[in-house]
Formats: sequence, structure tokens, C-alpha cells
Amino acid sequence: MFKVNDNYLKLPGSYLFSTIGKKVKAYKEANPDKEVISLGIGDVTQPLAPAIIDSLHKAVDEMAVKETFKGYAPDLGYEFLRSAIAKNDYAARGADIAIDEIFVSDGAKCDSGNIQEIFSVDNKIAVCDPVYPVYVDTNVMAGRTGTYDPNTELWSDVIYMPCKADNNFAPEIPKETPDIIYLCFPNNPTGATIKKDQLQEWVDYANKVGAVIIYDAAYEAYISEDDVPHTIYECDGAKTCAIELKSFSKNAGFTGTRLGYAVVPKDLKASDGTSLNALWARRHGTKFNGAPYIIQRAGEAVYSEEGKKQTAEQIAYYMNNAKIIKEGLAEAGFTVSGGVNAPYIWLKTIEGMSSWDFFDYLLENANIVGTPGSGFGPSGEGYFRLTAFGTYENTLEAVKRIKAL
Repeated sequence: MFKVNDNYLKLPGSYLFSTIGKKVKAYKEANPDKEVISLGIGDVTQPLAPAIIDSLHKAVDEMAVKETFKGYAPDLGYEFLRSAIAKNDYAARGADIAIDEIFVSDGAKCDSGNIQEIFSVDNKIAVCDPVYPVYVDTNVMAGRTGTYDPNTELWSDVIYMPCKADNNFAPEIPKETPDIIYLCFPNNPTGATIKKDQLQEWVDYANKVGAVIIYDAAYEAYISEDDVPHTIYECDGAKTCAIELKSFSKNAGFTGTRLGYAVVPKDLKASDGTSLNALWARRHGTKFNGAPYIIQRAGEAVYSEEGKKQTAEQIAYYMNNAKIIKEGLAEAGFTVSGGVNAPYIWLKTIEGMSSWDFFDYLLENANIVGTPGSGFGPSGEGYFRLTAFGTYENTLEAVKRIKAL
């Protein structure tokens, strides 16, 4: 009789967003007359920019012609897209990233879940707390996290780096030495950022102890303040210790079309000299058949002059929503952060309410859906995440309802 991978059985409870979905579904069925506004899941609401749509149409037309029809994509991605990425996301910021260090994928979530496959099960991971659940859950699946304590909601073999108000929701160098360090800036869920000199400290530390940083920069396009790095490769020495993950979902609205990429520098090597670039290339070529040609052409259009202008307008739209939410909640007496360099607002719940209590309170009394902070880890208890990805009209209405509570 077949057996399953026991590591999957270690996963506690339900996935955060599926639990939210079930709760909202049940509420809507019981209250069909209520208009529920969702500011929970970080999905975009603006349509793809015209330059991207034009590129998609053109690529589809190519697929109908024998001479321009495309089959399987190259393992690393088409050169036209990787060249655009190297030029615009790296060379423009003073970072020297070659196109064969860029691996095109179907999104940063998949990359963050898959990248850990090339590391030994004996590696010790360190994560921010609160944390994007995919980082921990995929390492649980790999057997790298030890045992789970339901009382503390912590894994025995994971190094947690608390991110709280007293450290500006930014992690501090842990006392125990990790092998793999997960960092996400601008941060999901807190919306926090760190300055370049702070990120340089992490790079220096990783190089010193022989750790690798998995750097999730999915929200980089939302950075508005100076001296906040847009890529970890702005830091000296990052190419010998860091893998960077990027996404087209939030910067260009590709949540429904799926596109992202990972950067694995050739200078990044294990203690025995093994090239992580070569390992990831082998894994990528073996398990991934490539993002569709039409989607990669759409990705290329993001870097056109029209694409840059149009996506910048969309980002400004969402960040205006963030400003409305942050200022409105502050006026209502909530303690809020984030919403400046990221489309997430992180707020303290009403005193005496847990994160899930506050979720139920908002849903039942204001018909608004958000995300309980405790779903991101123990340090998220007592906090709540709202996203700025709703429509402008729904954002105004949501703030109005909260103020009326």
C-alpha cells in the first residue's frame, strides 16, 4: 500500500487564505443582502495596462502564423525578456546581473516555495515573524522545520526573528546562526522597509557566517522613499550570498496571467564550491516547462516607455488607496503603519480583541474582509492587515464604514 510524505501531515490546521475564504463564503450565504468589501487577499483590481494588452494581442497573432509560432519556451526564459529585466531592474540601479543569472517563472510564490529544494534538509532556516506563510509551510513539506508546538505556534527547528513596533517591524540579527535567511522588503504583511545600510548589514552577516539570503522583492515597485533599496544587489557582496525573487503580479497586475523570475548569481556557491546557479538551472529545466511566449512578451511590454508610464499610474492608484486607508484609520483612532512603501496597512486590533476576533467583528459589523495578523505568525497576534488593491470607490466606502463603528 502506498504511503504519503509524512511532512505534509505536520502542517497545522488550514491554510490562512482558505480559512478566510470559507468564513466569507458562509457569511455571504447567511447574509445575501450584505455588500461585502474585500481588502484581504492582495489581488489587484485594475485591468492590465493598454501597452501590455497590445503586446498580448500581437503575440497571439504570431502564434497563428507558421513562421512565428512558438512551442516550448527556453528553460531560463526568452532572451528578450531576460535582457529587459537585466537592463531595467538591475543595470539601471547599478547592479551587474547577467541574463543567464535570471530564471523566468510563473510567479514569485512558486519560486519561494521551490527554491528550498536545492538545499539540504539539515539547513536551519530563519524567518521574520510575522511571515508570509509560504516560506515556512514549504520548508515543513521539505522536512526542515522540526516539530510544531500548538501553544506557541512555533516550529522547533525554525529561527524566528520577531518584527514588532519596538524594532519598526524589521528583523534583528538572530543569536542562533541560520543557514538560510528569508527576507521580504517591502514586507508582506507589515508593509515595513529597511534602509540600504541596514540591508548591507544582513549581506555582510550572511557572507560572514556562510548563510544564503532568499530575498523576496515582490513589492519593490511600491517604494517611494529614498535610500530604500529596490534590489538586494545594490549592496556590496550580495552576489555571493543572495537569491532574489521578483514578481509581475503586483507591479503590473499579472496575478491572473502569472509571471515572475528568480535571480541566482553564478558567484553564489555552497561551502564545497557547488554552484547554486547550476543546481537551479537543472531543477528549473527538469520541473518547469517555461512561462508561455505570449505572457513573456507581455512582460517585455512592462519595460517599454508606455508600459512603465501606465504601470506607474496603476501603482500610484493603489498607493493613493493606501494613503486613504492609513489616514482614515488613524483618524478613527487606530494605530497603523505601512502604506508608504507598500500596498499593505498593518493596524493594531481593538484592545482586548484577538486578530480573528477582529476579523469577525469587521465582517459582521462593517462587512469588510481583512487578514488576521496571527495567520502570519505569533508576532502578528493583535494585528490586522488591509490591502490597498481594492477599487478607489470600495476603499472610500470601507474607511467610511470603519469610522462609523
